[in-house]
Amino acid sequence: MMVLLTTCIILVLVWNWNLNGATAATDPTDVASVKAIFQSANSAPQLGWPANGDTDDDPCGQSWKGITCSDNRVTQINLSNLALTGTLPYGLQGFTSLTILDMSNNNLVGTIPYQLPPNLHRLNFANNNLTGPLPYSISNLTSLTDLNLNHNQLQQALNVNFQNLSTLSKLDLSFNSLTGDLPQTMSSLTGITTMYLQNNQFTGAIDILADLPLNSLNVENNNFTGWIPEQLKNIDLQTGGNAWSSGPAPPPPPGTPLVPKSNQHHKTGGGRSTTGQDANSDTSNEGKKSGIGGGGIVGIVISVIVVGAIVAFFLVKRKSKKSSSDLEKLGNQSTVPLPSNEVPEVTSVQTSPVFDLKKFDSSASINLIPPPIDRHKSFDDNEFSKKTTIVKKTITAPPDLQSYSIADLQITTGSFSVDHLVGEGSFGRVYHAQFDDGKVLAVKKIDSSVLPNDFSEDFIEIVSNISCLHHPNVTELVGYCSEHGQHLLVYEFHKNGSLHDYLHVSDEYSKPLIWNSRVKIALGTARALEYLHEVCSPSVVHKNIKSANILLDAELNPHLSDCGLASYIPNAEQILNHNVGSGYDAPEVALSGQYTFKSDIYSFGVVMLELLSGRRPFDSSRARQEQSLVRWATPQLHDIDALAKMVDPTLKGLYPVKSLSRFADVIALCVQPEPEFRPQMSEVVQALVRLVQRANMSRRTFTFGSDHGGSLRGSDEPAIRDI
Repeated sequence: MMVLLTTCIILVLVWNWNLNGATAATDPTDVASVKAIFQSANSAPQLGWPANGDTDDDPCGQSWKGITCSDNRVTQINLSNLALTGTLPYGLQGFTSLTILDMSNNNLVGTIPYQLPPNLHRLNFANNNLTGPLPYSISNLTSLTDLNLNHNQLQQALNVNFQNLSTLSKLDLSFNSLTGDLPQTMSSLTGITTMYLQNNQFTGAIDILADLPLNSLNVENNNFTGWIPEQLKNIDLQTGGNAWSSGPAPPPPPGTPLVPKSNQHHKTGGGRSTTGQDANSDTSNEGKKSGIGGGGIVGIVISVIVVGAIVAFFLVKRKSKKSSSDLEKLGNQSTVPLPSNEVPEVTSVQTSPVFDLKKFDSSASINLIPPPIDRHKSFDDNEFSKKTTIVKKTITAPPDLQSYSIADLQITTGSFSVDHLVGEGSFGRVYHAQFDDGKVLAVKKIDSSVLPNDFSEDFIEIVSNISCLHHPNVTELVGYCSEHGQHLLVYEFHKNGSLHDYLHVSDEYSKPLIWNSRVKIALGTARALEYLHEVCSPSVVHKNIKSANILLDAELNPHLSDCGLASYIPNAEQILNHNVGSGYDAPEVALSGQYTFKSDIYSFGVVMLELLSGRRPFDSSRARQEQSLVRWATPQLHDIDALAKMVDPTLKGLYPVKSLSRFADVIALCVQPEPEFRPQMSEVVQALVRLVQRANMSRRTFTFGSDHGGSLRGSDEPAIRDI
């Protein structure tokens, strides 16, 4: 009996423990995201969170520091002023119930992750050491009311679409290094009351802020120009340290309709506002006035002019040697009116010129038939139509780009010697440039066959367009040179070279790319293409996606090069068509020679196949049926056994099988022969993000990755583990 009673008590206790545990358990997605924060913050002991990685960790039930929950979901995270180090974590979009995220006043570095909690109301990363641009994904935080990113080192232009952020009431981007003009979509911030933009490098005017419901605005210490809108002068406004224009306000912008002279009002002698057309009405009312007013005098003068014109006409007609029948025949013929200084066009009595009778001799009589009068056209319209002004378009390079001389670049590249040559593409050669201050840049010398010597203005326009492209995964243009018919572009330099070299050109110093590095490269390149296709306005088709145009930095982050070149260089498609057969071009390009967003996506799928297999897109050294990578690989992408045999042997089997399978699924979508069935780049990005979210790498593979510089901690990606 005692044994039975003891057993019952134990069962009740276990049941209660399980019930309480089930009640207190935090949503698994939130648990994973909280752990990601912990790992990215270098497992900071000041957080007091458990570091043993137990599967029963319960941030909500165990009341972890800085975590606020509702039921089993994390709703607020406040980790400010904790001296945290490390980076912001990847995978924050898993916090679907999170409304407040505050990690301000720490020592965090790196970039703001692209994925953010989708339902945030308040986001505060102020007073850290964050770099890079604002991610475009901020555009999708439709519930955001307070965004504070002040006192960081954020750079580049504001590539954020503010149209969906109508609930945003406070925006603080002060004390960063943000550049460029304010985006036009800022005019959609209908709920904004406070905006701090001071101590950046913004340019252009602030007119788009004029009609916003602002109470406080600080734009000090930027490079703003133009006039301060009158609407903003009645609020708490701070504008010092800019290059504002002085003097009267600017005239209406071009295209503003002019007020016709016939609608301008004048004061008559009687003190009444009348138009020129009212002059006759003044004369008709003479009986109601005492004496002849100003209108009566005008009427008399006009009458004299009319009578004189009629007399002159008949005098000329009498001198004509043409018979009336000839004139009648002539009247039935089409006539070409003479210039206005020879044949007066009487559109109104008020504007009729004085006749010069000397011009109306017998030889000119055939031109006396006036041209048809357009009664809907005013005198001013006629005058403006006669004055055709040709305005020549003037293109200037952006001021933030460095203009180099040929002499400078010759010195830094050893006169463009072979020793400095790092690559050769469709548009020219790329050289390694070493400057005296230690800076290393890449110089692209465009072939004269691509841009002839006399295309200097076109080149400056190309430079101006490319300089507008700013994204962490796009190679940044930092300067240019246009001298003596030479056209050169100067880019940031990436020490690890191209993906092509990393995959296909082995040497004693190279180490194979591990699986998580390959996934990171694919995702970063996809984000670059998503930016070109779906963020840039106008959109940009790259047209030359290949592994040789994907450059890798010290942390193996990808940077897509040659962005914009093929879109802005004349006849670029003809140049690229010479490379058809490389294995990257979509089937429709070979048929039509036309490049589209869908052909970019196909080429990206080929790059993903390179990453998976380690093979070149076309390899004539292989058996005939294996020379074309796409043709050989496509039938095997959904066969897990065949897929395992396709994998790059340098991986030595160190990859998660499920991750490999999902990676292959994305490839299969991209390389479909029919362009209409290929996904958009934003869908590809989402698929790769889900792949990373679901996959985790085994401890053995992660160790292998850290030894080879392949860890994803350098960016916003987590390690990939086997599941």
